[in-house]
Order: sequence, then C-alpha cells, then structure tokens
Amino acid sequence: AKAHPDARIRAFLLFMVEQAIWGLSVLNRYQPIQHGRPGGSQVNRQLTGVYYVASQHAECSPWYNLSGKLDRLVKAFRELKVNADKTAISTGTATRLPLPDDSVDYIFTDPPFGENIYYADLNFLVESWHRVTTDAKPEAIIDKFKKKALPEYQHLMQRCFAEYHRVLKPGRWMTVVFSNSKAAVWNAIQVALQQAGFVVAEVTALDKQQGSYRQVTSTTAVKQDLVISAYKPNGGLEQRFAERGACADSAWDFVQMHLKQLSVSKIRNGRLEFIVERDPRRIFDRMVSWFVRHNAVVPLSSQEFQEGLRQRFPERDGMVFLPEQVAEYDRKRAQVAQAPQMELFVCDERSAIDWLQNFLKRRPSTYQEIHPEFTTQLGAGWKKHEAKPELMALLENNFLKYDGEGEVPSQIHAYLSSNFKDLRGLEKTDPRLIAKAKDRWYVPDPNKAQDLEKKREKMLLKEFQTYLGFTGRRLKEFRLEVLRAGFKDAWSKKDYQTIISVAKKIPDEALQEDEKLLLWYDQALTRTESVL
Repeated sequence: AKAHPDARIRAFLLFMVEQAIWGLSVLNRYQPIQHGRPGGSQVNRQLTGVYYVASQHAECSPWYNLSGKLDRLVKAFRELKVNADKTAISTGTATRLPLPDDSVDYIFTDPPFGENIYYADLNFLVESWHRVTTDAKPEAIIDKFKKKALPEYQHLMQRCFAEYHRVLKPGRWMTVVFSNSKAAVWNAIQVALQQAGFVVAEVTALDKQQGSYRQVTSTTAVKQDLVISAYKPNGGLEQRFAERGACADSAWDFVQMHLKQLSVSKIRNGRLEFIVERDPRRIFDRMVSWFVRHNAVVPLSSQEFQEGLRQRFPERDGMVFLPEQVAEYDRKRAQVAQAPQMELFVCDERSAIDWLQNFLKRRPSTYQEIHPEFTTQLGAGWKKHEAKPELMALLENNFLKYDGEGEVPSQIHAYLSSNFKDLRGLEKTDPRLIAKAKDRWYVPDPNKAQDLEKKREKMLLKEFQTYLGFTGRRLKEFRLEVLRAGFKDAWSKKDYQTIISVAKKIPDEALQEDEKLLLWYDQALTRTESVL
C-alpha cells in the first residue's frame, strides 16, 4: 500500500488497511452465533471503544478481510460526489486552526464527551502500523490516569471553543453535539462555550435512530445526543457595549439581539412546545453570563430585569418575544388547542421558588393548600448537598400573604372571581370575598417584588458571611441560593479571592454541577491568574 506511486490511490489503500487492523488482531472475538442464529462472518468482531481480548478469538484470512473492505469502499467512493476544489480535509488541533479571523460561515463540532471514549489510546494500534504516535497531553478528555480531571477538560474545551469563536463570522452559528449523562460535564461544556464568547440559543435532542455500543449496552449512558445551537454575537453589539459600558441600555441591547436569534415556535406531534430559552429567568441568566464574560458588573437585579422585560417586550404563554415576532407566534398558537407548558423539576431552593411562583400565579392558596402539593415535588431529584428549605420560609421571603385587612389584592380577586360562581362581580372590599381570600399567599406585583428581593438578598448575604467564616475542611450542607448571592456580590466588588476561598469549602461536585457557581468561580480564577 505504501509503495504505490499514485498519492490518491496510496491514501485509499492505506485507509482500506486501517479499517482491517483491529479485525486482524487478537481483539477479534469468535462469535459462533450472530443475530440469534448460528453462523455469520467472523470479520471485524472486535468490541468498539475499548481494548478487550476475549477468551476465544477468531483469526480471519487477511485477503478475505481486505477484499470485502475493498468492495465496500469502492462502492462508497463511487457513489460519493465531491467537488475536490471546494473541499478541504486537515488533521490537527482545534486550538490552532489555520484559518483567518471571521472567515467561517458555520461550524459543526462533535467534541469528546468527558471520559466516554479515550480516543488517543484507541488509536494506538493503527498509529503503530503507521509508525506515528499522538501527543495525548493536550487531548480534551477526562482521564484520571493522566491526571486530567474535569477542570482540565473544561479548560481544553474552552481553548477549542475560543478558536472556533475567532474564525467564525459575527452573527453566525455553531452546532455542538454532546452526549454525557453527568451534569458536571454538561455544565463544563456550557461554561466553556460562554467563556469563549458564544451565546447558547437552543438545546435539543438528536435521535440518531441507532445508538452507539455504549448507548445500547450501558444503563447510565444517555440514549440520545444533545445538540447545542450557539451563536457568535454580531460586531455591532460588541462595539456598542465598548462605547456604553456596563449600563442598563447594554443589557437591553443584548436581550434585543438574543431574542432575535431564538426560534419563534416549535411544534412536535401537533403540540406547541415551550421554548425554554424564551423563559424570562433563562434570558436573565444569559444576560448575566454575557456581562460576567466581559468582566463587567451586572447592571440590573433580577426583579428590575423582569419588570423591564414586561415593559419592553410582549409575553405569550410565559415566553418573551420581540414585537415583530408575536404575530407569527399567535398564528401558530391559534392552530393548537393547548398552550405550551414548561416542565419544572424541583431539585434545589431556586427551582422550589420557581415552582411556587408558577403554582401561586395560577392559584393563590393558603399554606394548608400549598403544603401537600409542594411536598410531592421534593423527591429523589433533590441535590445531594443542598439544604432543604422550610415551605414557610420560602413563602415569607418570596411571596405575600393577604391578612384580611384592606382590599383583596387583584391577583387573588381575579382567581376567586374566575373559579367561584358565588364570588363573581363582588367588590374587593366585600366581606364574603375577604373571608375567602384571607391567609392566601400570592405573587406580589413588581414594585413589592423588588422590595422583597432586596430583603431576601440581605438575608442571603448575611448567611454567606457564615460560610466565609467557616473554619472546617468542607461544608457538608449549604444553600445554593446563598452561594449564588454571595458570589454575585463578591464579583460586583471585584473580590475574586472571596469567591475562590468559599468555593474551596464546598464539594467539587456541588460546584461543577451548578452552572452559575461554576461561571463565577471560573471567571474569578481567570481574573486572579491574569493579575499574577
């Protein structure tokens, strides 16, 4: 194969032999029964993705093996219509692409998934035949034997994504295929993307119909890959941010640009789907990440941001749209019978508050009515180190209770008059309405919500000081909301050392499995390292 004078034929022959190397080694298993019946070819029966020598192995004729490969490859290449003048293939590191800045229209990348497959190690047999070796040190995988843990993997992926960001044209897209069952690896990919400058617009499932060996045989492997759609913000946004700085106008400029990139509607099996990226809370998270990545103070609190969204952008079914997008969504909405619903899984204090907010928006209720519904949500999915909050504490710190004094709040009045016939048409001061409304918890209006948020943030920061003063080795139980508030406050003061010192007091998995904490921590490390 190596001696053929024609370069293209020589490359083809080498490629053909490569496909047979594993099947010609002792890794080739003997399988007398295939597809449920005796017999079948013994060519290339090795396990994929792993080195495994079975107790019985088959030795096939090289000519039989290679002739079959030749026939299949000839057929494949004959049917493949490729314009060589418009196609380029290269092998190298994704951290140094031989391409100019802002030159690529679209990127599709299928990176290593944590420690799913050890690619460089698995190349050893084929590379030995070629008498070459891969430098596995910069390989973007998790490998405890090579002392490459999750932080090293995230750093390597971030370098690759940063290079993708450099060569991609502003306003263009990148698709990232991802498959890993560990939340920590998922968060590492997300944070690496954001650190590189990308903005995530959508995450969807990719059903390839036929799973890989690991997907089919493993109980922990995810059965479908995830597809992350991310874009590089256009140059105009960056230029305006450089001119304005970290102000509220910059935040709304980002939101305007971000909403423009998102899908307006998604219909599956005749049902309209809830677009998670259009959820006001998710939009706030994306805005915060963008400011953090620019080493800027976030100019708006959560409640100020939510109120600003309501004033500036129309909302439909819990999703935020640009004015020019609403008509298109309304047309799609008119074609289906049921409004899309967002699925909420209660796993920590933040998601518990979100669940209560959704519940009380639909149905202002008393503590006795809320308690059984709330308790059923606190299942096995609760995060390991997260302290479970008391329901009453969540209600008192985030919502309001009508005590029977004065007019019935409009939120409760609207619910009661819609659901109880005998209470329809009554004034807000009617004794019958007041009696039914008394002791019901409800979602406050924006002004009161901001006051509640300030009060709650003050309490969270007070508790954060106890974490900061903790002298033990590791905190066994803590509140993620306290850590998030403390990290955010320290970031605004450029007190990066506080973020780093408190992060060392919590278990690594707790930090790595929370995207927000990981983003603050990673940025704090970057800032302190740049100073050194």
